[in-house]
Parts: sequence; C-alpha cells; structure tokens
Amino acid sequence: MSVQHFHAMCHKYRGRAVEIRTHDGRVHRGIIHQVTPNRVYLQPLARRRNLGGFGYGFGWGWGWGFGIAIGAIAAIGLLSLFWW
Repeated sequence: MSVQHFHAMCHKYRGRAVEIRTHDGRVHRGIIHQVTPNRVYLQPLARRRNLGGFGYGFGWGWGWGFGIAIGAIAAIGLLSLFWW
C-alpha cells in the first residue's frame, strides 16, 4: 500500500488506539496523537491498573510519545480499549 494510504488512515484514526506494524517487524501500540507529512506520533498505552479490586482505570501517560515514519508502516489496526 502507498504512503498516502497510510497517511490518510493515520488522519482518520487520530485519537484512537491503534496497533502499527512496521516493515522491520516491530509492533507499536498507542493512541495517534499527531500526524505530520512524514511521521505519525503515538502516545503509548499505559498498563491497565487495578483500582480497588475493580478493573477500571487506564493511565494514559504524558507527553507526545514517539514518532514512526509513515513510509515504514506495513499495517495499521484499531485496538479495542475495553479488551486491552
């Protein structure tokens, strides 16, 4: 698929939890925070916390996260936060 296709997908899924696989086999999971012409920035998903014995609460972390070159993306998939 083309770089333009993945760029459009990143814009479409901005603010959503995604799993991005790159051509070198690495897997990145996070929330799309920002998209530039050549990079997508993910805010990492924090581990699920157990608050008082209930399964509620996600820590979203701070900052911008990390950037991934759009040209290195092999696949993008949406993640369900409920089951994450």
